[in-house]
Amino acid sequence: MKQTRKLREYEIDIYWDEQDQIFVAEIPELSGCAAHGDSRAEALFNAEVAISNWLRAAREIGQKIPKPRSRMAAA
Repeated sequence: MKQTRKLREYEIDIYWDEQDQIFVAEIPELSGCAAHGDSRAEALFNAEVAISNWLRAAREIGQKIPKPRSRMAAA
């Protein structure tokens, strides 16, 4: 499915938050888009849900949707 592929093209940074004792997943290209979970896998799953919700909301309000960065462009 094209939508699923697009979700996976966005960079997701996952790190451990010592204070809250959770894994945090941030999507740098989508302002304010983040998620968390008790495991890396849960944080990743929740991040993909957050990306989907972010994109849907952006479309609904007519906000410009950033294209996923290409790793090749940075090389």
